[in-house]
Amino acid sequence: MEAIERVKAARAKGRPTGTDFIHKIFTDFTELHGDRRYGDDKAVVCGIARLIDMPVTVIALERGHDTTDKIKRNFGCAHPEGYRKALRQMKLAEKFHRPVVCFIDTSGAYCGKSAEERGQGEAIAENLMEMMTLKTPVISVLIGEGGSGGALGLAVADEVWMLENAVYSVISPEGCASILWKDPSKTAEAAECLKLTAGDLLSLRVIERVFKEPGEDFTELYETIRAELYSTIQKNKALPTEQLLDHRYHRFRRIGWDGR
Repeated sequence: MEAIERVKAARAKGRPTGTDFIHKIFTDFTELHGDRRYGDDKAVVCGIARLIDMPVTVIALERGHDTTDKIKRNFGCAHPEGYRKALRQMKLAEKFHRPVVCFIDTSGAYCGKSAEERGQGEAIAENLMEMMTLKTPVISVLIGEGGSGGALGLAVADEVWMLENAVYSVISPEGCASILWKDPSKTAEAAECLKLTAGDLLSLRVIERVFKEPGEDFTELYETIRAELYSTIQKNKALPTEQLLDHRYHRFRRIGWDGR
C-alpha cells in the first residue's frame, strides 16, 4: 500500500479511537480530570485502570466519534492543559509505581491563539523532559495519526508501537507539500518522502512493533495488544530503575542509526 493510502486509512471514518482501545483492553477504568492549573481538556482522556490484574495509568488522545463528540474533543488536537493533565497523571503513576500506557491519535497539538497564549510549546517540552526520566515503565501505541509534537508529547516511552495503518510524522503530507513545493498536488509524493508508515519507521528504529490490522472487527487485535502490553510491562517492571531509564535514553539515541 502506498504511503498516502496509509494516511487515508489512519484518518478513516469509523476507525477505533483512543477510548475504544481503553474500554476494550482494560477493565475498571476510572477517568480523572483537570490539570490543576487551567481546566480539563477533553481531547486528552486520562485515568486509572486494570490491565488483567495490574493497576496502570492510561492516557489517550481522543478524536471523538460523531460530529458532536469530535467538536467536544477538538478533533483530538490537545491544548496545553491536556498535556499538563497527562503529565500530572504520569507523575502520580510514578509516585504509586503504576506503569503508563499512552494511545496516540492526533493530527497535531492545537495551534490556535488560545493554546499559544497558555504555553503550548512549553507544555509539550515539559512532557518530553519529564517522560524521559519517569521512574516507571511507559509504553506508547500509535493507533491512527501521529502528528508532530502533539504526538511526541505522549511518545517518549520505553517502547513505541504502531498499528499497520497508523502514521507518525513531523508534519502532515499536505503541510509538507504546501511548504516545500507550494503545490497541493504533491501530497502523495510528500507522504512517500516523509517515511511516515509503520514499515518505514520500524526500519529506522523509531518504533519497536507493528500490529497487523483486521478488517472491521478489532476484537482479536485488542486481545493481542492486551497480552503484549502485559508481558512487556512485566519485563520492564523487573528492571532496576536506573537500567530502565538507561534503556529509554539509549532507545532515542540510536534512532536512525544503522549500526555501522
